Amino acid sequence: MKKLKRDFPLKLKIGFKKVFDAYKENTPETEGEKNLAAEILSVEEKFPQLSEGISDFNKLSEYTEQINTIMNPLFPTALGQNEIKFATIPFQDVAFKSTQRYKNIIEAAGSDFKLDIINFDEDQFYIMGCSMILGAYYDKKVDFRRSYYYNIPDARGMIKNYRLLYNADFVEIQKTDKAKDITEEDINELLESFEDVSVWKEKFPPESWIFNGFVIASLTDVTLNVSISDFKSNLLRLEKNGGFENTEFSRIFRSIFDLKELMIGFTDYNEETESFERTLFKEITSFILNNNKSQLSKDALCSASYYTLFKQKEFYCVTDAQRYHEMYPENLLYKKMLDQGMRSAIFASIVHDDKILGVLELVSPNANDLNTINANKLRDIMPFLVDSVVRSKENLENELELIIQEECTAIHSSVHWKFRKEAKRYLNTINEGNPTFFKEIVFEDIYPLYGQTDIKGSSEARNEATKQDLILQLSYIDGLLKKLSNQTSLPIFDQMMFSIANFSTEIEENLQVDTERKIMNFISSEIIPLLKHIRHKNDIYKEWVDEYYKLIDINTGFVYKFRKDYDESVMQINKRLAAILDRKQQEAQKMYPHYFERFKTDGVEHNLYIGEAITKERSFNKIYLKNLKLWQLQVMCEMENSFYRFKDSLPMSLNVASMILVFNGSLSLRFRMDEKRFDVDGTYNARYEVVKKRVDKANIKGTEDRITEPGKIAIIYSQKEDEEEYLKYLSFLQHQKMIDTEIEILELEDLQGVTGLKALRVKVLYSKSNDKVKEYYTYEDLISQIEE
Repeated sequence: MKKLKRDFPLKLKIGFKKVFDAYKENTPETEGEKNLAAEILSVEEKFPQLSEGISDFNKLSEYTEQINTIMNPLFPTALGQNEIKFATIPFQDVAFKSTQRYKNIIEAAGSDFKLDIINFDEDQFYIMGCSMILGAYYDKKVDFRRSYYYNIPDARGMIKNYRLLYNADFVEIQKTDKAKDITEEDINELLESFEDVSVWKEKFPPESWIFNGFVIASLTDVTLNVSISDFKSNLLRLEKNGGFENTEFSRIFRSIFDLKELMIGFTDYNEETESFERTLFKEITSFILNNNKSQLSKDALCSASYYTLFKQKEFYCVTDAQRYHEMYPENLLYKKMLDQGMRSAIFASIVHDDKILGVLELVSPNANDLNTINANKLRDIMPFLVDSVVRSKENLENELELIIQEECTAIHSSVHWKFRKEAKRYLNTINEGNPTFFKEIVFEDIYPLYGQTDIKGSSEARNEATKQDLILQLSYIDGLLKKLSNQTSLPIFDQMMFSIANFSTEIEENLQVDTERKIMNFISSEIIPLLKHIRHKNDIYKEWVDEYYKLIDINTGFVYKFRKDYDESVMQINKRLAAILDRKQQEAQKMYPHYFERFKTDGVEHNLYIGEAITKERSFNKIYLKNLKLWQLQVMCEMENSFYRFKDSLPMSLNVASMILVFNGSLSLRFRMDEKRFDVDGTYNARYEVVKKRVDKANIKGTEDRITEPGKIAIIYSQKEDEEEYLKYLSFLQHQKMIDTEIEILELEDLQGVTGLKALRVKVLYSKSNDKVKEYYTYEDLISQIEE
């Protein structure tokens, strides 16, 4: 038995003087007690060195019999398998007397195991020795008490946590010549210097005092309490760092349940879709989902587990999946467990405000490892897990809201500074206890630009697609009725075919708003019941009916072939044109900051606003406005070119027409808080919005021709100076071979409340590729090539 080499204010001796003194001071009452006292005191007479103390711990083995005689009353045999207790000296790996249970624990830990207090360094060890001297010799109680723990592995390699308690009744502190006298001033200095061990070593030099005696150390298994504490700490770390240490959580749960092979899982529950998902804690697997990303909760669980988790909101235990599967072979949950090599499990609902947030999964490959008894251990930790899941759900919702705001209703970066400034002012009024309202954001003296690349004749194309879908559906039903009529002649078939002929005529001649509704009523009330009836008659009828069901969209009951082509074409056009505009916008912002927004409708339209009020710096010059106007024209030409390069790949043939609206002068731009969008301010400025909504439908004066036309860009304006300005820009683009040489100057018919509008209209030159060497074509050239 070797003494650990550490600096310590006390020279350590193992002695039994305090035990001998106790037997001398207390008069034995029974004959047995007298005999025991006499036997122990005779040891002192024969071996005085045991009273004086032994500093060489290796010599303790010479007195094994005598030490057992002294210590046996303190270590009763009857409690040897129950108590975890040993005799030692403070903070040393020395045990000269112990209970059998302590010996068993140390033996199971292995020959290489070293008993050491966790989270207790050399400096704390030294200061603790000094505090013992202050308390025992100077009667100055220095409250250094804290919990001490040992981590000891068991035979399976699992770490068990033990709290250490000392009984120091048999300790005597003696002063040596090297010891310094401690004054009140010294004590005050020490109390202010816990972090500075040099001060303590100066007042209490190493081995300047003598420790004579021993302490009785008792260990208590606190693995469950420590594991729960670790669990709470890890949950806090999870929320702070945003990550989940699955290995650490698995270790904690294994300690709580004392099961080396236990594994944990988690599945998130989406109440809206009634599905299990892998959203929260993605680092943890889900044994319920078993590699699926999501699954309806009723499909993922068996009826018993669903009822227990969702209705009773209690733990659901599977003690032996193999035995249960043999009893209930159709049960999907038991089969799912066995497929993953799991024999026992506890599934626990995470419940908050009577709503299911998710399910904690504990599983083991061994039958009966997890059961209804040890499931109750979860009750101590579920409140902390529920709180963590709630906060994680809230954080997820916040992230989703940020994404929605960024993607859908985000404040453009060019004006974000003004919203932040107002938000800061608003927050300050709240903090000062004088809350006010959030003021509307207004930008004055702003120059607007508007443009659109619209899908030409989109309403007509949509109507035509609808007609074709309806005719296709009715013609198939008509053909089916004829085939049925040939098999079985029934007058009702003729009546149905008559109705179909009338509907077909109505569609061809004059498709009304309620035509679809009338046809659907006819199909649902007369055709569908017939189809359901005949489908079960024979295999031929079943094949005819199934062909019809393949033709229609199951959600609407309508054929959705031509309309699908139309919708897909519009989506592709919008996506392609918007991508170009967004990419070019990033470049334009670097030229000079301005507000930008775009919308996808039947085509893509955009608003640009530029001016001093939008930038924080006083740097605006009208040269930036002119630059933006030219940039807008160039981008419109590029969008047109891009469209005609992929036009032939669309499911449905469609055309686009581009237009720019010029506003002479500036206006005020106000953010409408209720609508969460910008809008022009003032009656006069509202005229600009009216023109935007109507002008693309305007005709050239004295004709039936629309001002917007495929293959051309129309620039709408009202003032002569705007015409002169844009003619310069068009001349530059002609030089770059982006537009044709011919420019039309046209007058527009009067709109409601708007008169005197004019337009410049010019053909776009198209190139077949993005190569530097290009061949340029007008729209008519492209059409003629397609038609050849």
